[in-house]
Amino acid sequence: MHIEPGIVDGAKMVLGYVTATGAIGYSAKLALDTVKRDGVAPLAVRALMAVVLVFSFFEILPHYPVGVSEVHFILGSTLFLLLGAGPAALGLALGLLVQGLFFAPADLPQYGMNVTSLLVPLLLVDVMARRIIPANTAYKDVSYGQALKLSTAYQGGVVAWVGFWAVYGSGVGADNLAQIASFSAAYMGVVIVEPLLDLAILAAAKSLHQLADSKLFQSRLYHAA
Repeated sequence: MHIEPGIVDGAKMVLGYVTATGAIGYSAKLALDTVKRDGVAPLAVRALMAVVLVFSFFEILPHYPVGVSEVHFILGSTLFLLLGAGPAALGLALGLLVQGLFFAPADLPQYGMNVTSLLVPLLLVDVMARRIIPANTAYKDVSYGQALKLSTAYQGGVVAWVGFWAVYGSGVGADNLAQIASFSAAYMGVVIVEPLLDLAILAAAKSLHQLADSKLFQSRLYHAA
């Protein structure tokens, strides 16, 4: 999901900072909602967990360049189900920043575009979850179908944003469109695998029933709304 240097450059890069400002601003609202509901300490702990996980996703899990970007297991819907939208959004934004600062400084000028590609799909997942998961269902009990819808929304959103930035920066030439298509096709594997990972992680969480009242995870993980 990283926009490689040179795909978008010059004055066009300003748009990435505009979209990032909006996405980060709304993410801050979600984080404030978490503070109001659970307090500052739970938000801080969950956000730190998310940062560590996101950094691990980027640097440890398999990732490889395809077409206009790189394919990563970002597990955005997993973070959402475990930690909640606010902490997950902070983790994605800060984890990406840490990676750029210490491991990929060439990506920092593209930070606005990259963080937009990560956060906006997460905000979509937050909206979708309220519609497709009944209020009387704890997240640990979601079905594969529900997890697939959330994962598809997240990963599809990432692919859509990457495609947008590539077209915005480099036009609709045949080579650029072919590069976008190859990236999109490669990401479909992530869409298939991620719901299985979601369910495996949620099954592990279900077995740890002693954490049902812990502030490490969002309350919806173990309790109905």
